[in-house]
Amino acid sequence: MTITGEIIIGSALVRGAETYQAIDPSTGQALDPPFSAAGAAEVDRACALAWAAFPAYRELDREARAKFLETIADNIMALGDELIVRAMAESGLPRGRLEGERGRTIGQLRLFATVVRQGDWLGVRIDPAMPERKPLPRSDIRLRKIPLGPVAVFGASNFPLAFSVAGGDTASALAAGCPVVVKGHPAHPGTGELVGRAIQKAVKDCGLPEGVFSLVGGPSHELSGALVRDARIKAVGFTGSRGAGLALAGIVASRPEPIPIYAEMSSVNPVFLLPEALKARAEALGQSFVGSLTMGAGQFCTNPGLIFAVDGPDLDRFMDAASQALAASLPSVMLTPGIHKAYEQGVDKLAGHGGVRERVRAQTCTGANQGRGVLFETDLATFQADPALAHEVFGSSSLVVRCPDAASLPTVIAPLEGQLTATLHMDAGDQPLAARLIPELELRAGRILANGWPTGVEVSHAMVHGGPFPATSDSRSTSVGTLAIERFLRPVSYQDIPQALLPDYMRDGEQTVRRLVDGAWV
Repeated sequence: MTITGEIIIGSALVRGAETYQAIDPSTGQALDPPFSAAGAAEVDRACALAWAAFPAYRELDREARAKFLETIADNIMALGDELIVRAMAESGLPRGRLEGERGRTIGQLRLFATVVRQGDWLGVRIDPAMPERKPLPRSDIRLRKIPLGPVAVFGASNFPLAFSVAGGDTASALAAGCPVVVKGHPAHPGTGELVGRAIQKAVKDCGLPEGVFSLVGGPSHELSGALVRDARIKAVGFTGSRGAGLALAGIVASRPEPIPIYAEMSSVNPVFLLPEALKARAEALGQSFVGSLTMGAGQFCTNPGLIFAVDGPDLDRFMDAASQALAASLPSVMLTPGIHKAYEQGVDKLAGHGGVRERVRAQTCTGANQGRGVLFETDLATFQADPALAHEVFGSSSLVVRCPDAASLPTVIAPLEGQLTATLHMDAGDQPLAARLIPELELRAGRILANGWPTGVEVSHAMVHGGPFPATSDSRSTSVGTLAIERFLRPVSYQDIPQALLPDYMRDGEQTVRRLVDGAWV
């Protein structure tokens, strides 16, 4: 498929007045072709088509909607190596990582197809009429969940496939019955166009209204603002920086009709090395930590940026092993020149802090936009005196906090901001201490791990990829896993409505979906 640089508006490919180009971060050179930047007119057209498509798409039967998701997956796979090669050029990510990410993208589309067919997401509840009840009769009350309406999805920089045009936000919104207008990330417009045209083809192949999907792209903040301000957009999914996420949240809050925004923004993902685990395997923990820290140049939203442990010989062993592993590691190309610049500024700020010691850096950079891993350390008093030390540095940078004793570990949790993850490395003897930490960590994180590292998010039914602010703007939801469909649904009750006017799965005698009937699951 030839990349044309056009904007995808429903079934049409259109050109805008202004253009921009992707940059190969490994060289700093612009990539062809130039891409049309969408403006207010393109946003208006995409939202109008999405709103026009909504009535038919939201009532599409579950099998047809599931087939649509599977067709998108098939069409993405049919792009073949062209997709991987373009994504490598635009992101600097290696082939293996991107092939795995393509598999995850396709897998989550297929997983949501299974969810759609099962129908549990409809949340059907039936309270049959009780006309003889005293002192007052009860009406027949039935409930289901319906889609919110068209959703604006913002592609992420660090996952050009799995969190982008056909990523989890798009998959879950389409599964819920919501048309999607994607604002593609300007760092990988060619990758986005290829995937966008695969979705566009699936819309046509499945005979759906063209407005079910559109892709608008461009580097301007005005484009983003125009999209979330549009009255026909009823929810927003975003993954990116705290600054951008808060700006969008502010726009959403100022609308005449505020709407939900699910913004994943920042997290340092604290790790606790508990005493018995540290004593038993300090060296192994140091080596595996560096593997997690440097994975993908540290550009995972679950990167372990903060380590807490009791000061002493065992922590020294951990630091020695981690320092040795990091000193031997090679720097990696970061996603964009802008991300690389921000990383360097964050590292320089830590390095210049009077109470922070730089322990080690990875090997010297040999090319453009490469990020060197850096390991810092400080003491608990310094850390607690400066809240900025707990802020995210997006990249392979981590700060180890030396705590005076085990009793001080629980005290570090309450001042922390909300996190996507929190990790405990523990042995059997650490469980009493872990039992004290977990209730506090539950208030600060969406996912708590034991004896692992937070990088890597399983797409499954029980996964939560979310957390209290600023990890996300809404801690009640997840952006990964089948529960993500709940973000784009709302409940409606039907009181004494004739059954002929209800969907078949809400009528008496129907058993096509699981239902809560008079308080009992059927």
